Amino acid sequence: MKLILRYIRPYRWYILAVMLIKLLGTGTDLLMPYVLEHLLDHVIPAASDAWPVIAWGCVMLLLTLITRILNVCANRMSVRVARNSTFAVRRDLFHTALNLSGSQMDKVGLPSLISRMTSDTYNVQSFIRMIQTMGIRAPIMLIGGTIITLTMDTGLAAILCVMAPIMIVLVCFVSWKGIPLYNEVQNRMDVLVRRMRESITGIRVVKALGKEPYEERRYGEANTRMMKQEVKASVIMSLPGPIVTLFLNVGLTLVVLVGAQRVNDGHTEPGVILAFLTYFNMILMGVMGLNRIFMMMSKANASANRIAEVIDLPEDLTPVSEGQLAEAPSGDALIFDHVSFNYDADDPAEVHGQFLGEQRQQCLKDVSFRVKKGGSLGIIGATGSGKTTVVNLLMRFYDPQEGHVFVDGKDVRGYDKDDLHRKFGVVFQNDVIFADTIRENISFGRETDQERLARAAEDAMAKGFIDGYMDGFDHEAAIRGANFSGGQKQRLLIARALAADPEILILDDASSALDYRTDAELRKALRAHHAGATTVVIAQRVSSIMSLDEIIVLHEGEMIGRGTHEELLVSCPEYRDICRIQLSETEVG
Repeated sequence: MKLILRYIRPYRWYILAVMLIKLLGTGTDLLMPYVLEHLLDHVIPAASDAWPVIAWGCVMLLLTLITRILNVCANRMSVRVARNSTFAVRRDLFHTALNLSGSQMDKVGLPSLISRMTSDTYNVQSFIRMIQTMGIRAPIMLIGGTIITLTMDTGLAAILCVMAPIMIVLVCFVSWKGIPLYNEVQNRMDVLVRRMRESITGIRVVKALGKEPYEERRYGEANTRMMKQEVKASVIMSLPGPIVTLFLNVGLTLVVLVGAQRVNDGHTEPGVILAFLTYFNMILMGVMGLNRIFMMMSKANASANRIAEVIDLPEDLTPVSEGQLAEAPSGDALIFDHVSFNYDADDPAEVHGQFLGEQRQQCLKDVSFRVKKGGSLGIIGATGSGKTTVVNLLMRFYDPQEGHVFVDGKDVRGYDKDDLHRKFGVVFQNDVIFADTIRENISFGRETDQERLARAAEDAMAKGFIDGYMDGFDHEAAIRGANFSGGQKQRLLIARALAADPEILILDDASSALDYRTDAELRKALRAHHAGATTVVIAQRVSSIMSLDEIIVLHEGEMIGRGTHEELLVSCPEYRDICRIQLSETEVG
């Protein structure tokens, strides 16, 4: 609940006004049965004509109109507060998600982030809206109705005084038991979102292999588990409803029986009985309202705690003070100095609900290399050899457990995150095309004029197919670039990286979908127009890296070869084997 209080604090005076208006609206609502009792017991018997009755009827209509106006006004104001507060929660949650380190993102998980931004924030919004209106109306209906009945007839009110505490204790006890159940509901929602996201992302593979029934079964299992937990929590939280109704119906019966006897004995007026029945219904609404509030509070508390877990995460990879930074061995643009790294460096732990047994094999083991400013480096190796991990460490998505990484002669731990990332132009292995125009996908929010945009597209070999569209750079891309081929998407991604004229260009398997001719023209354009950029190319093709200044060969996290193409053909058997598979005998030599 601390998170909710934090975000509604700026609106405290506005919320106070909402509650005051709701209090007045509930007060006028409580007056209605009292006026009705006065009309029946005092006005009608003493009236000589219809005008006093009409006058008091108009009073009731006026009270009804005032009640409606006040309640509508309070409800609209409460919705505004809930909307603005939830907007701030989602904004901060999104900002935190964008700035999570790699290890933090691994622990939280993308599906969990999605469910926290959607269902969890919705639960918080619903609670903020309800607590401003129902949070005032329900207690006032309960307490106010009881107090008014005490002033009208103490004997009949004693029935309420016995039943009300029992019902309130029951509601509070059940709600206390229900809060942990909703935590589990939201955890199972994470699993459901993950299954759904996997199925949607891989829909083409699912269809191609005819595995629709299999995916439906997997999704159905996750959905069923979440449904059972939701039903269990809802059943427990719904128990007060029928029990309270039973108590109040018994109370109504007693009121009718006892009231009839008191009317017969002349101790009570008939209008009091009618007013009592109305107040009993109001008290029933108040108790049921409290039950709804506790149910929503249970959901909101679980959701707020999950949101706070992310928003309150400390910034993981903050810049390190000068005294703690390692001194760069030289002024080269990029340096790996005896770097060792493992994604699962901590003790075995439960991550995303699945227990990790033994730690995975180390991703990088004592890797060292240097790239001069304006130089080029190629990285090649089998899948899982640690190639992409090199990029993650260069951009400080993670910190190595051993060794140091330097960019432009400075330890990466000393850079501000944004300053470091501005040095890079990167095409990641599984990069994304957004549902926007080609222009926006390349410029990506940067101040990029048309000339630089066209030059980047031309260097990336993308201008040819862009010009083929009638609307050119204004052509709309579908979600994840579904209306482009694999090669077209890669060329747009390369154009995005080149558009900022980066100091360091990293291409992580960025040409795997390009034909050999386009790949060769791309390399030629990079040498001609971006020779000043320090270039790191990660590739599966030898042809993409063979002309670079230096190549390193990785195998299971170890650097087993380093040198030029010609030197590796002599010194590295693994590299020579790759070349024999991919190149002709003449090229291999």
